[in-house]
Amino acid sequence: MKIIECVPNFSEGKNEKTFQLIKDSIAEVKDVKLLSLEPDADYNRMVVTLAGNEEGILNGAISVCMAAAEAIDMREHKGEHPRLGAIDVVPFIPVKNSTTDECVAISKKFGEIISKKLNVPVYLYEDAAMRPERKLLSNIRQGEYEGLEEKLMDSNWTPDFGEAKFNPKLGAIVTGSRFFLIAYNVNIDSNEVKYAKEIGEVVRESGYPKRDATGKIIKENGETVRVPGKLKSVQGMGVSLEKFAMTQVSMNLKNYYVTPIHVAFEEVKKEAARLGVTVKGSEIVGLVPLDAILEAGRFYTKNKTNNEKELLDAAIENLGLSFLNKFIPEEKIIEYMI
Repeated sequence: MKIIECVPNFSEGKNEKTFQLIKDSIAEVKDVKLLSLEPDADYNRMVVTLAGNEEGILNGAISVCMAAAEAIDMREHKGEHPRLGAIDVVPFIPVKNSTTDECVAISKKFGEIISKKLNVPVYLYEDAAMRPERKLLSNIRQGEYEGLEEKLMDSNWTPDFGEAKFNPKLGAIVTGSRFFLIAYNVNIDSNEVKYAKEIGEVVRESGYPKRDATGKIIKENGETVRVPGKLKSVQGMGVSLEKFAMTQVSMNLKNYYVTPIHVAFEEVKKEAARLGVTVKGSEIVGLVPLDAILEAGRFYTKNKTNNEKELLDAAIENLGLSFLNKFIPEEKIIEYMI
């Protein structure tokens, strides 16, 4: 059986009617299953996870995006998370008996169809990127929704699908194919976001601008000199979590074989201690592969057991995955959901 995952990120994390509209939109679509819908009110964002075969995942992605487009208006949106539009990013991910090339082809078909249906510009990223500068999502998102109208006037940012015309209600969409990304947040026990921001800069692969003794950014040949970050294949930033009166180091683990979950967690703990603040657990947004959690369990049990439940329990406890919301393996691990 071929399984492809699609993880649309929508710019709405508060409206229950929108959540239900998206759930209803997928109910009658064949060969695709809604695995999870996880809203976050502070980020004002939701992560939806679908799984199905080639035809099912394409039809399912189109269906939920059409529903989201009906309900979300970017002119009224405010939230902590960077975003380019109402349907911010729609990645397709090979999970079982499927390939990256197949997912790239599906993402291009999706981009072509959705751009016409919604009259919205669409960009391709990661493995589907048509230009090297568009491979990174962060590059495409620069300026965010607020800067999109001006960005579309620049010929360097002509969309891959659709017209270079600003859609004030929907913004733009990014789609493509990538490795299984784990959206992972570590909680910092401080309501001052400066600590989380500094930690995010230090741990992310891209690092941070190098400054001189006066605090001025150092440049060489017109280019900013950067201090490399500590963790490979990791994106990171600091955000406020007002609901819980704390902050988070919000990370994308782009390849959990390169930087496993527990390595990211322990590095954030180390940096937090350096700054005099403490870590209070962490959370996984969306679903996670079983082997990623088991690897963390092996680290914390020092490889003293191969029992799956014991490894899961060790990972959940030591990573503090239930600190904000209870981590239920049957609802969070993709192999248990399909």
